[in-house]
Amino acid sequence: MHIDLRDLRLFIHIAESKSLTRAAERSHLSLPAVSARVKELEAQAGVRLLYRAPRGVALTPAGQTLLQHARSILAQVEHMKSDLQRYGEGVQGHIRLFANTTAITEFLPEVLATFLAAHPQVDVDLQERLTGEIIRGVLDGTTDLGIVSGPVDVDGLDKLHFSTDQLILALPPGHPLAQRERLRFAEAMDYDYIGLHEGSTLATFMDGLMQKSRHKLHIRVQVSNFESVCRMVEAGVGIGIVPASAARRHSHTMKIVTRPLDEPWALRERYLLTRRGDSLPAFTLALIEAIVAFPGHRDSRAA
Repeated sequence: MHIDLRDLRLFIHIAESKSLTRAAERSHLSLPAVSARVKELEAQAGVRLLYRAPRGVALTPAGQTLLQHARSILAQVEHMKSDLQRYGEGVQGHIRLFANTTAITEFLPEVLATFLAAHPQVDVDLQERLTGEIIRGVLDGTTDLGIVSGPVDVDGLDKLHFSTDQLILALPPGHPLAQRERLRFAEAMDYDYIGLHEGSTLATFMDGLMQKSRHKLHIRVQVSNFESVCRMVEAGVGIGIVPASAARRHSHTMKIVTRPLDEPWALRERYLLTRRGDSLPAFTLALIEAIVAFPGHRDSRAA
């Protein structure tokens, strides 16, 4: 099946205007030419893409699918043009990095600030993704590097362990659980919780944990980062689960109590992922070295 990018743009115009005539005007084509192109698209796809009516057109289910792909493809083309243009302006390297929530909020800002200052002609495209998406992205080449927490055993990947963190319970002073030195998670399930936004790595991990235990946490508030979780905990809105590294940093400026969780899943090993057999550019290897050497990784586990 061969589809011209101009046909995809035309199809988007048709979908947005719901009219062959208006799409023809936007595309600077005659109406017969637009009709012919749509017929050719339908012939190549082997399905009807449009419902035609006296007052315009509507997309069939197949047309809706084509529209989604067309927008995605053209967005990628524009992204490619932008990347290539930057090379023409002097950029010598581009690294795409998929990482989980903890990495993006807790240590990558400092690592990237130092790295980019030392490598002014390198750009980094940092994207927050879930663990499964990170692994798939590294395997299929969508991303150059991935950062995950937890066990990874996938053929085709090289993994480099670079730090250890631990999930802990953050509590307001005076909370009943604050008197305990260590806690099992089951003892804290029935309290009000502060959760991260849906789609974050930790929120997805906790949802999976709850499904296995056939329990549901009472999430009073969902916030966008660990600092906001700790602020809500300090205010007494609820309790929260956060990495020990984040809790330690925010406990210097907030009145919160932290307690270790006596659970095997609470220990979180961090790994850098690359695709096995890939020959990485020197600037990518330099970023890996910067991540591994970051001093903030030391002593990340709860005491």
